[in-house]
Amino acid sequence: MKKIELEEVAKFKKDKYWLDFVHDSYNMRLILFCFEPGQELPVHSHDVDSEVFLCVLEGEGSFIGGEKDIPAKRGSLLVSPVSEPHGIRAKTRMKVLVGIAPPI
Repeated sequence: MKKIELEEVAKFKKDKYWLDFVHDSYNMRLILFCFEPGQELPVHSHDVDSEVFLCVLEGEGSFIGGEKDIPAKRGSLLVSPVSEPHGIRAKTRMKVLVGIAPPI
């Protein structure tokens, strides 16, 4: 068992989003992203058979992908194949937990 205090892990940078691999195993990868307003994880995809979830822990912004721009706020959860274009744009300071299983 492994306990992670996400509040203690979170950091913010003015010039670029910050990330930390809070868990990385053969079965699953969890990444904490911290964004200042206006920062984004650019839309991208991966040509593998895996799934991703993006869960907003704090703040507001958008899940972005292709021509889609889906409003996201605390408690919003997006689940998608990693082969589908996905990204995040922050409107306010945001913390987003991303999970990939199986990891890529």
